Amino acid sequence: MTEEELKEIEHRVNSGTKGPWIVMIEGITHSSGSDFIMTGVENSDDHSNAERGNDLYVSDGRKEDLIFMAHAKQDIPKLITEIRKLKNRL
Repeated sequence: MTEEELKEIEHRVNSGTKGPWIVMIEGITHSSGSDFIMTGVENSDDHSNAERGNDLYVSDGRKEDLIFMAHAKQDIPKLITEIRKLKNRL
């Protein structure tokens, strides 16, 4: 993977809705309502924080898809950092 490709991926991550993203699943994290991704707060208990971003909804997606998408906001920057570290060692 080239540095240019990493920069393109990094740009997409940074251009998206402010993180962190937290998956909210009915019956697990809350008792009623839709499944969604809460943005811009550190944990699900911070739902009334004024800095909270817009909620993200995915129609027709499975819970596993929603979990993957929510974690990708935090996981991708970590992967980019690790790739760059490994490339520098080569």
